[in-house]
Amino acid sequence: MLNFKHLHYFFVVAKTGAVNRAAEKLHLTPQTLSGQISQFEERLGVSLFRRAGRGLELTEIGRLALSYAEEIFQAGEDLEAFLRGGMHDRVFPFRVGIANVVPKSIAHQLLMPALALPEPVQLVCREDRLDRLLAELAIHRLDMVLADRPLPPGMDVKGYSHPLGECGVTFFAAPSLATRLGADFPGNLDGAPLLIPGEDSALHTPLMRWLERGKLRPRIVGEFDDSALMKAFGQAGVGVFPATTASAASVEKQYGVRRLGETEEIRERLFAISVERRITHPAVLAVSEAARNGLFTMPGRARLS
Repeated sequence: MLNFKHLHYFFVVAKTGAVNRAAEKLHLTPQTLSGQISQFEERLGVSLFRRAGRGLELTEIGRLALSYAEEIFQAGEDLEAFLRGGMHDRVFPFRVGIANVVPKSIAHQLLMPALALPEPVQLVCREDRLDRLLAELAIHRLDMVLADRPLPPGMDVKGYSHPLGECGVTFFAAPSLATRLGADFPGNLDGAPLLIPGEDSALHTPLMRWLERGKLRPRIVGEFDDSALMKAFGQAGVGVFPATTASAASVEKQYGVRRLGETEEIRERLFAISVERRITHPAVLAVSEAARNGLFTMPGRARLS
C-alpha cells in the first residue's frame, strides 16, 4: 500500500524544489523531511531526486511520479468539494490531445458537442505531435487523442483506435492564384505552386502518390506539420493547399480562398484514440456521435445533413 503521507511530502518537495522550503510549509525540520523522503525512495526502490546546486531536481522517474501525485491530490480536492457541495458544483474535466496535423476547424466541430452535455464540462486541449500525445494518454493525463491515423503499431501504449469517419480532399487557392490557374482540375495543378502537409501527416504519402498517378508535377514550395500554418500561407497566395472536404465551407469562409476542385481518391481519415476498448466516457461518446451523424462520411455510409 502506498504511503500517502510520504507521497505528500514528496509532492511538496517537488513543487518547492528544496527541502528547507518544503520543511517550512510542512512544519517539519529539514532533517526529518529528508529522512522521510529517503524512506519513501528506499521503499519504492527508485531515486526521485538528484542534487542540482543548492537545490534538488526531479529524476525522470520523479517527474512521472509527480504527474501521478498531482492527479491523486487533485482527485482528493474534487472529492472534498463534491462531499461539501454536492454534484451541482462538480465540473468534469475533459482532456483532449489534438495531433498538430488535424484541421482546427474539424477539431472544433467535433469537440463542441462535449460542451453541450448535461454535466458541466471543462475542456482542456493540448496540441502536439502524435507520439507525445500518446505518451500522455498512456499515463492517463489525457482522456482522448484526436489523430489522422490509428494507434501506430509497435508503440508501447495500451490504447484503442475508434474510427470517426473519412472524406475526400479539396484543393484551395487564394482568389488571384485560382484565377490564374483556371478551372481545369486536376490539370491546373501541373506546374502550380503547392503547399503540402508534412511527413507526420497521414495525408502526405497518399497525396504524393495521387499526383504521381495523375502525372501531375506541381512545384512544392512549402511543407508543413501544422495545418493552420499551411492554410495561412495559402491565404497569402503562396500556393495551392489541400484540406478535408468536410471542412471546405469553413476553410473558404475563414481564409477567403476558392475551391479549385476535389477528389475522392485521396481519403482523409480521423480517429479518436482512447484507453477504452468500448467507449464509455460521456464526452468521448459525444465526440464520436457528432462525427458519425453529420461531419464525416463513414465508410459505406451516406453523410447525414
